[in-house]
Amino acid sequence: MDKAKSQLFVFFAKAVLSQIYFKETSDQIMKNQGVKVMVLCCVMSFITACNSNKSETAAAPVIDKEQIKKLIQEKENEYAALYNSGEVKNIGYYAEDAITFYQNRAPLVGRDSIVAFLKEDIVSNTNTISFTTNEVFVSNDGVQVVELGSFKVVDSANTTVNTGNYMGLFEKRDGKYVCLRDMSASDKPKE
Repeated sequence: MDKAKSQLFVFFAKAVLSQIYFKETSDQIMKNQGVKVMVLCCVMSFITACNSNKSETAAAPVIDKEQIKKLIQEKENEYAALYNSGEVKNIGYYAEDAITFYQNRAPLVGRDSIVAFLKEDIVSNTNTISFTTNEVFVSNDGVQVVELGSFKVVDSANTTVNTGNYMGLFEKRDGKYVCLRDMSASDKPKE
């Protein structure tokens, strides 16, 4: 398309210039002036119209939803493995400004508060947790991801003691997804 525009521009430019170099009578000059102005306006309109489409045809980023789902599941697996090991440390799961909403308590604000809460919980916990990423909803630019998942908690005899669902909002920072907000709800009936 660019080559065609260039050729068309050269053609019109030659036509306009050839009219300038021919000897013309005063009547012909007046008629040709009008033609030259019309040709010039058409050429400029054509060039402007062709250039304005460049921004519209810019390719949207390709988002691989399945690959992002795998990345989020890997984060969940790493989180569960660390929690189940009894050692909680910063593994890059939560963003520094994360907020998590656990049931029956005020929100935990900030990664340090979340990690402190998890450390207290591990002391009295002998159960094992696992997470399954069921769905991800990815923003058009791939920067934010909403995850819908489920969790399962089993005791040392591998008996299910709790199941439920969770939501997490992740954002890509420094090339990696981190959790900004999350919340969970147990399927276990209230006692």
